[in-house]
Amino acid sequence: MDSDDDISRATRAKRGSPYLNTDQAAAYLKFSSRLLKRLRRAGKGPVFRLHSRFVQYHIDDLDAWSKAQSMGGRDHDQA
Repeated sequence: MDSDDDISRATRAKRGSPYLNTDQAAAYLKFSSRLLKRLRRAGKGPVFRLHSRFVQYHIDDLDAWSKAQSMGGRDHDQA
């Protein structure tokens, strides 16, 4: 899929429905759906819901997860 199309679909979804599928959520976070799937399997990605057999991400959960991933820049302790 074209990433611009995914982003526009995610934007439209945010206005209409707060839920995004994996491709839309990945575009919203600006990384690949493959990485999002890997993070989900490892239990390290954003909160998701199963609606029937479909994985759905709520926009607020994506924003919260993204914010939690923030690093302090130069003041961040490097291990």
